[in-house]
Amino acid sequence: MPAPTRPASARPVSARLAPTRLGVAFLGLIVVTLIGCINYALSLGYGITFLLGGVWVVAAAHATRAGRSLEAALDAPAEAVAGTEAAFTARLSHRGGRRGPGLTVRVQARAGQGQPRVTVWVPAGGTLTARLPVPAGARGQLTLTRPEAVVLDPLGLWEVRRDLPPPEPLPVFPAPERDAPSPPVRSVPGAGEQDRRVSGDEEFSGLRPYLPGDSPRQVSWRHAARTGALLTRETDAPAGAAALALNWADTAALGDPEARLSRLAAWVGAARRAGTPFSLNLPGRALPVGAGEGHARAALAQLAAFPPVPAAPLPPRPRPRPKKLPPPPLPGAPLRFTLFALAVALAPAALRQPWWLTALIVGVLGYSAARTRVARTRRRLPAPHPALLGLAAGAGLVLLNASFGTLLGRDAGTALLGLLVALKAAETRTRRDARLLALLGVFVTLTHFFFGQGPLAAAHALLSVGLLLAALVAWTVPPPAAPTPAHSPLRPAAALTLQALPLAALLFVLFPRPDAPLWQLPVQDAARTGLADQVSAGDFASLAQNRAVAFRADFAGALPDPAQRYWRGPVYEAYDGLRWTQVRVPGAAPSLDPFGPTLSYTLALEPSGKPWLLALDTPTALPPGALLTTAFQAVTPRPAATRTRLSFQSRAARLGVREDPGRLNFALHLPEGESPRARALGLSWRTLPPPERVEAALAFLRAGGFTYTLTPPTLPQRDRVDAFLFGTRAGFCEHYASAFAVLLRAAGLPTRLVGGYLGGEPGLGGDYLIVRQQDAHAWTEVWLPGQGWVRVDPTAVVAPARVNAGLDTALTRPAATAAPPPDTLRRAALRLDALQTRWNTWVAGYDGGQQRALLARVGLGGVGGSGYLVAGAGLLALALLPTLLTALRRPRPADPAARLLDDLTRRLRLPRAPGETPGDYARRAAQKHPAQAAAIAAAVAAYHAARYGLHPGAAELRALRTAVRRVRRRG
Repeated sequence: MPAPTRPASARPVSARLAPTRLGVAFLGLIVVTLIGCINYALSLGYGITFLLGGVWVVAAAHATRAGRSLEAALDAPAEAVAGTEAAFTARLSHRGGRRGPGLTVRVQARAGQGQPRVTVWVPAGGTLTARLPVPAGARGQLTLTRPEAVVLDPLGLWEVRRDLPPPEPLPVFPAPERDAPSPPVRSVPGAGEQDRRVSGDEEFSGLRPYLPGDSPRQVSWRHAARTGALLTRETDAPAGAAALALNWADTAALGDPEARLSRLAAWVGAARRAGTPFSLNLPGRALPVGAGEGHARAALAQLAAFPPVPAAPLPPRPRPRPKKLPPPPLPGAPLRFTLFALAVALAPAALRQPWWLTALIVGVLGYSAARTRVARTRRRLPAPHPALLGLAAGAGLVLLNASFGTLLGRDAGTALLGLLVALKAAETRTRRDARLLALLGVFVTLTHFFFGQGPLAAAHALLSVGLLLAALVAWTVPPPAAPTPAHSPLRPAAALTLQALPLAALLFVLFPRPDAPLWQLPVQDAARTGLADQVSAGDFASLAQNRAVAFRADFAGALPDPAQRYWRGPVYEAYDGLRWTQVRVPGAAPSLDPFGPTLSYTLALEPSGKPWLLALDTPTALPPGALLTTAFQAVTPRPAATRTRLSFQSRAARLGVREDPGRLNFALHLPEGESPRARALGLSWRTLPPPERVEAALAFLRAGGFTYTLTPPTLPQRDRVDAFLFGTRAGFCEHYASAFAVLLRAAGLPTRLVGGYLGGEPGLGGDYLIVRQQDAHAWTEVWLPGQGWVRVDPTAVVAPARVNAGLDTALTRPAATAAPPPDTLRRAALRLDALQTRWNTWVAGYDGGQQRALLARVGLGGVGGSGYLVAGAGLLALALLPTLLTALRRPRPADPAARLLDDLTRRLRLPRAPGETPGDYARRAAQKHPAQAAAIAAAVAAYHAARYGLHPGAAELRALRTAVRRVRRRG
């Protein structure tokens, strides 16, 4: 039976909501990731960051509700002895239903210079009694100040501090002397049983008000159930003819007052255990003869208060832990779960980092998990020595630098981060380290968006973040003395995540998206697969085997014809006999004369790390920040590190009709001594008009028995054009474009190579094109007088299907005029690509332009406008409404009678104070609502009958429900 307490006061109990240290670190993580997402335009990163922010807000609501769910009281022990610990009792009750989550509660107070605390887990709808040990340093009175119960949300991000009614000051008895001599025996005359009685425990003598320290067995609980007041049964016994007379003077030989009081305390204790009546005489005070617990406590209380009362000593300084003694091991189950969640967060890096790094991380995490298991010998695996971890970190730095050539940038930086996080897991010793490990796992998860933001990346991020949040839940629950509570940490984490989704979705749509980064840092370590700065035989053939998407093009109108789908990229003007390279040719800007209709389209470019942009014909309207070079090549000063949406307008144009002579001369250069047969063939055409020279070169390719193949024979380092034209006669687009340019330069026509992409597969619905890396293509531009730079594609002469039907058809049927219709498997792939395109447009590629278009479409205007602000405030209020209702909703008790009593408090709009008995509440409610005093008293009496009656049942509950309904509801 629980120890009784004095009735709780009706004063309001303050509750203060504040983030914990973990909550502040969690918020700091959100701020850091948000800044990174803004700078690198990581759209999925925005989503996960806003989800974490929503979890942070929802956790505050759960903490508020948890604080309202707790009923707590702190009881003083019956007595305390100096030099020991006074075991205060915290009585905790969860007023919520049994299906809800439990509560993590920390009870703490201040006692002198110390702050004792105890952390416990209160199951849903249950009660718990916890022991709060408080050092009782010196005799006197022990007073607890600022007692409070701290309730945490499931993740431990927020805490609600609730003040507890402080218990009465506790008298601290002197420590009894060890091996104290027997007290002197003195006869105390008595008048017999009829004339004198003393305190004892034999016969009932009446009831008196309850005093702290009275035994629970002496409390009249039946009287307390009827009236709500605590009364103690008094008993006595006949006085004997002789008793002990304990006198201060008998301890004079000890000298020191504290030693004298210690001896008297030992004598009182001996008499108490033997049941011997005794009296106590101290200077200035005396206690008559008596016996029993109450008499002994009264005597010890006089000894505790004997002046002068010594000051409480300062708490001893904690002894430093020996260096060789490791800290106590963490509980194995939550640590293994945290390591598993961390392994899931690190898993995608195995696809792109060196194999040895993956093996090292797996080994470190596996060993850390194995250390949590206790072997049959009750011994754990030894912790790795810090020097060994330092050596592993140093070796990893050296090997990473050797593998990537740097420790900066995206690839090397993320690999280094994974190594350091794994080593941090190996040296995790405390709960603080384990929680930090979970936060680092969240940060690692967001770094994967540097490499991809597809649906699989989003699914992995949700899984990883959910597991890491569940790990925080596992560390919030204190280690119980009994087995772990029967609940999974996944359930609270999933509930918080689902409740945070509306707020995260709203912020994802409405949060301003800047068009430019905050600062410039390299995130690319090497060029992605795609067009290079130079072209040599075999480059485009290797690209042709890569079906990765280079970009998608969404057109405002109908798709252009296949013959118009030349996506212009880098221009190669320098030739050394082996390769074509880009150069900056000085001179005046050439002329540009556009004509024909305007073509509007938007490109969703995959990251390539290259500055050039791809455009049809000649772009007349470029994205912000882009420019057109004198070679009519669209470039950007800031290559995108992630998928980027860019809008273009293009028109057909006459390029360079007025061209700088220096550029034209440069476009005629051929290395001396290279490919003499090709040079001689070109020279033989110099007498022809320029257009006929072009036709002569095309006719040579058309009639020369050339074939289009991805696997041409290897060409020599010298005279490779001669070897191709007059020997192998098999090649890919770069072979034909290079040989054709050499022939025309030898024929006296300025010629250059243009790299880019040709074609594109229509997507499902026919409103966009899918351009893959295998569509990479090279063609030539020939300068003709009066016409400027004219596009000539020699590959189209050998394999017309390359222009009309695409690469796959050109390799099997070079003369085909159209691509075959897609089969069932291809249609399914196109359907998936359509979903991928929508994902890229509205999720992974949702940027400032998409946001402005969406706001304009729904009539909210621009970001920062009045419509945007009003609608955003309204939607934000709607998104936060469930969270607000969660915070304000009062928990319902699990017991039916207690739930009806709670209904009474709701009808009166007068909540019960923590620890307040129903009788005290009835008196307070009657004072506030005197017109309903009788109805309130009847309802409380019905509650006592339904809760504490001899045989409570359904009839008592119905009577209680009827009595509660008779109380008028307050407006």
